[in-house]
Amino acid sequence: MTAFKTLSNYERQLELARVLERVGRISITEICEQFNISEATARRDLDVLSEQGLLHRVHGGAVLIRQAEPEEPILRRTHDQEEEKERIGRATAALIQDGETVLLGSGTTVLQVAKHLVTRNMMVITNSLPVINLMSDKENITLIALGGMLRESELSFIGHITEQALSEVRADKVVIGTRAISLEQGLTNDYLPETLTDRAILNAGRETIIVGDHTKCGATSHAFLAPLAAMHTLVTDHQTDPEFIEMLRRQGIKVIVA
Repeated sequence: MTAFKTLSNYERQLELARVLERVGRISITEICEQFNISEATARRDLDVLSEQGLLHRVHGGAVLIRQAEPEEPILRRTHDQEEEKERIGRATAALIQDGETVLLGSGTTVLQVAKHLVTRNMMVITNSLPVINLMSDKENITLIALGGMLRESELSFIGHITEQALSEVRADKVVIGTRAISLEQGLTNDYLPETLTDRAILNAGRETIIVGDHTKCGATSHAFLAPLAAMHTLVTDHQTDPEFIEMLRRQGIKVIVA
């Protein structure tokens, strides 16, 4: 588009960011054609926007980094991506062996994992009230319920008392969800007080399994939880961007697509 010839570097980069926000993904070739610039200039523009946290560089172009919307209360999102979460729950449960101790965090996807563990023989530690209710009458499960302040929207126990209890327990595996997973920003949440409790959960296990459907992958939220290196395994669904998955695997993170 010749109209872009007269734009300053800043104006062109701003317009490029707007284009990417509309289309989600753009190639170097498309940038050159739309803005009538060289490949070297296109790459410099992408580098600038990447440094600002607006996009993720991929081979031959860039993809938009989505900002995660504030999460709705757990009861309202029970049926969001329900089929994907059920498959993720089944695949994650298959990673846990009878006799192990597993620490289950809060959230709808972790609850799906719990539903696939109710017939198994193991010890379960959790701060999730729905998981506690689900497993409280199961004789085959030794249940450790973490107390604390109840976060009503998430039906999870958080805060100092919960974190103190977490310092006293250890698990073979931790299964936890997060609001967003970004290659640049790592694991992020949208509620800082719960993030502090989730950090204590991550520190209580030898192996960390993150469960998250495609809407969580490639997004960021505003409360930093942990770097990607804190995650040993990600269990997600088949709609997650294959390039995002490949980039995680290159960092030594196991990715299971359910």
